[in-house]
Amino acid sequence: MVIPRLVVAAPASGSGKTTVATGLIAALAAQGLDVSPHKVGPDYIDPGYHALAAGRPGRNLDPWLTAEELVAPLFLHGAWDADIAVVEGVMGLYDGAAGAGEFASTAHVAKLLGAPVVLVVDAASAGRSVAALVHGFVTYDSGVRVGGVILNRVGSDRHEEICRAAVEETGLPVLGVLRRRDDAATPSRHLGLVPAAERRPEALATVERLGALVTESCDLRRLVALAHTAAPLAAEPWDPAVAAPAGRARIAVAGGAAFTFGYAENEELLAAAGAEVVPFDPLRDTALPPETGGVVIGGGFPETYAAELSANEPLRRAVAAFRGPIYAECAGLLYLARRLDDLPMCGVFDAEARMTGRLTLGYREAVAVRDSPVARAGERVRGHEFHRTVCSRGADVPPAWQWSAEGPDGFTSANRLASYLHLHWAGMPQMATRFVGAAA
Repeated sequence: MVIPRLVVAAPASGSGKTTVATGLIAALAAQGLDVSPHKVGPDYIDPGYHALAAGRPGRNLDPWLTAEELVAPLFLHGAWDADIAVVEGVMGLYDGAAGAGEFASTAHVAKLLGAPVVLVVDAASAGRSVAALVHGFVTYDSGVRVGGVILNRVGSDRHEEICRAAVEETGLPVLGVLRRRDDAATPSRHLGLVPAAERRPEALATVERLGALVTESCDLRRLVALAHTAAPLAAEPWDPAVAAPAGRARIAVAGGAAFTFGYAENEELLAAAGAEVVPFDPLRDTALPPETGGVVIGGGFPETYAAELSANEPLRRAVAAFRGPIYAECAGLLYLARRLDDLPMCGVFDAEARMTGRLTLGYREAVAVRDSPVARAGERVRGHEFHRTVCSRGADVPPAWQWSAEGPDGFTSANRLASYLHLHWAGMPQMATRFVGAAA
């Protein structure tokens, strides 16, 4: 399949990748192109802004969470009818899973997609030295094709002239120059950007502002031309209907402002496995949807909305009384605990949760401790953690997962599982099939 595509990368986090990628998606969409947005790595928040900019789901590409051989098929699944695709990288271009070399890095994904890279360079505190930085990133790995540079946080016309001339001496074109400006910032909080779904009017304004910034600061014609240099991909699009054989059940999936973290493919797998996926909002709804057979509660920021979640006592009681299968990740785990920061939650598990100042994050390779609605004892999975909370366990609550460095995690019973582990089910589609089967 031939889909024009670009990877937006940077030498390091904080260089302006999200600003450029989101703005580029919005700018191209404003020109009438159907843009497929993607994000390297286990990120939920950036794809939310990408989705607002593109008008279609933001999707993640992560060889660690799924599999190396699934990156191209998942990309084609998300982008099959698009005019162009924009892939935002993660961290620095060559930063991957710790101890695994380039694996799961932006460079790794760019190679798997055969996509040209646009390098976003923060030039705020440099002049000609940006050329040395660019040269190093271009020559570090001959398998990565850097096709151009966008200079960010440039201070003046003279500064731009110096940096542009130096970069072009390396043989690479400068495809854009963004000046230093405060209005390019996006709303943030303790785990990064504020999810777009929480403040949709503000997020829409941010996306429009970034689109205008990129339109006036970058050469869109040359960026599109670079995207068209990507060769055809010799892969077939991923198909959730093939990955998850069908059953039949009604699955209620938590949403709203408190639960914004989830991979689009997880819901697609549930639907392909025969589920009718019905959203509900724990901040507003006082009951689960009628005829619910199973409940999925993903990640988000329940600590920000703890008072409102606690105040919705009718729904908390309904969740506690529900006897069908429940699957919960991170924020969902906190919601199912007895208390969160001294506020009553659902009490499905004998656990107490509280906010801390310590950030826990990283990829995890885990083993299922016992059978659950999605996993079988001894089964190995790959996921990731990202939170600033701790959750104490009652003496008689079996853990869900075990990994070597951190010990047991989460809670499980015959038909319930809740843990800090975020999973991308495209890499383990049997989980969706099992959950729908348990719900049916």
